[in-house]
Amino acid sequence: MTGKKLQLLVGLGNPGRKYSRTRHNVGFMVADRIAENFSINLNSKKFDTEFGKGQINGNNVIIAKPMAYMNRSGPPVLNLAKYYNILIEDLLVIHDDIDLDFERIKIKSKGGHGGHKGIKSLIDAFGSGDFSRIRIGVGRPEVQVDVSDHVLGKFSSGEKKFLVRLVERSGEAAVNVLCEGIIKGMNRFNFINI
Repeated sequence: MTGKKLQLLVGLGNPGRKYSRTRHNVGFMVADRIAENFSINLNSKKFDTEFGKGQINGNNVIIAKPMAYMNRSGPPVLNLAKYYNILIEDLLVIHDDIDLDFERIKIKSKGGHGGHKGIKSLIDAFGSGDFSRIRIGVGRPEVQVDVSDHVLGKFSSGEKKFLVRLVERSGEAAVNVLCEGIIKGMNRFNFINI
């Protein structure tokens, strides 16, 4: 995933102010932070995405946020990838994961959707799960809380104390994968607490 060819980094989330600081939108938060850190303006719009082109440590990259709802994010990302001739192996997706404890990050080279509707939409659109991911732990809900209410809910006051650091570390993991490759990224970031 390293080199001079164009790479696509996608942060998953739901559009709209209502969802802006929810667990499900942590992918958007990380994409925004990376864009800010590398002065990449996400002001281009095409195929129901907001995106920007730039360089990260000499690597050509597009950072994108699909503006379709999470469960329909695959087609906009596929259309953007096709337009810029980006192969699936040059796609890195950042998303929330309830199967990881809050404050955990896991880099994954490919696989299934694990029940994540945004990842399922991407796999359905591309016809393959052969793309890299940065999975960001948001934890499972308490027994009496519905999963969708949990992921669409705001971070707790206790979680908010660590949210900035979680977003920063997740961004560092994504940049590491883009610049150093998936294996080095996994060795450095998988299952460490922020």
